[in-house]
Amino acid sequence: MPITRVASFNVENMFDRAKAMNHSTWAEGAPVLEAHARLNLLIQRDHYDDQTKEEMIELLGKLKLLRSDESTYVRLRKIRGRFLTRKKTGETIIAAQGRESWIGWIELTTEHVTGLAMQHTAMTIRDVDADVLGVVEAESRPLLEMFSAAMLKEVGWTPYEQVLLVDGNDDRGIDVGLMTRGGHTVTDVRTHIYDTDRSGVVFSRDCAEYHVRTPDGERLIVLVNHLKSKGYGTKDDPIGAQRRFRQAARIARIYNGLLDDGANHIAVVGDLNDDPASEALAPLLKQTSLRDVSEHPDFEWGPRKGTYKSGGEKDKIDYVLLSPALFAKSTGGGAFRKGVWRGNRTKNPWEIYATLTAEQHAASDHAAVYADIDWTR
Repeated sequence: MPITRVASFNVENMFDRAKAMNHSTWAEGAPVLEAHARLNLLIQRDHYDDQTKEEMIELLGKLKLLRSDESTYVRLRKIRGRFLTRKKTGETIIAAQGRESWIGWIELTTEHVTGLAMQHTAMTIRDVDADVLGVVEAESRPLLEMFSAAMLKEVGWTPYEQVLLVDGNDDRGIDVGLMTRGGHTVTDVRTHIYDTDRSGVVFSRDCAEYHVRTPDGERLIVLVNHLKSKGYGTKDDPIGAQRRFRQAARIARIYNGLLDDGANHIAVVGDLNDDPASEALAPLLKQTSLRDVSEHPDFEWGPRKGTYKSGGEKDKIDYVLLSPALFAKSTGGGAFRKGVWRGNRTKNPWEIYATLTAEQHAASDHAAVYADIDWTR
């Protein structure tokens, strides 16, 4: 029976991960990531006025770069020209007058993912057994292909036949890609990193568009996404929510455009970084014909109905959304969380790998989500 399993998995990097992102809670690393993002944005200005320079100095202080080019979490990369001057008196001033005065940026320092974490990631991918796998937070196509070739063999599985990834808009190496196997062939790749609206560039990473031909000749289009994360802005996250709303609206337009062009079998997959009830995702979840595979009567949630960390319903942020024609062919799906650390949880615990004995060895904080498509239906 010709079945295609379509899945989404946020692997949270496979080999190296930014130190600021490698904490047990988002709150620990968020100030560093926010300061890093803001400072790189200011650096791009044509002219550094006094107010800009004052904010830059404040951000450099938060990143602990006032007296050194490198701190625990970030480093100042200078290629040409002078960005700042560190005086013997202890004062640091911005010497550059604008973007054309120097070439450089602030980059996040990384550390290796543990060997067991890589193994559990490979085991998760093996056990999900997807024919078409949307991968979120992969460093690059060469590393994703290397992981497929080496680590999947290490856990007794065969590598994917095709591994695709287009570098996106995020400078932290957290891109989205697609891996296919079992005769599922990518025939067309489209990137949306340059999509803009009235507020500017839309996607934080990409809405990568992959056109796939199944072994029986069916056409499947997969849009792989990683929307703007929560954590920046105020407690209620208005900045992140506004960006996710713009991104959801743009995905909806791309999806509707594909339908208008005659495509019927479309899947939108990935980490949308918000729950189904959020207003930020409304343009996609409430104003299109897409259906969440988790609504299928034969979807297997396990003991929890979320996908992130503890699995609470408000932590349902990973999705496989299907067009009506594709949902009609679905036989169900599930959330796979054996590689997600659950600590000492005793109420409704999920099964984890026997070798997963500490949080740093988890495959990811995210469960993998999948849908099974029976093309004969």
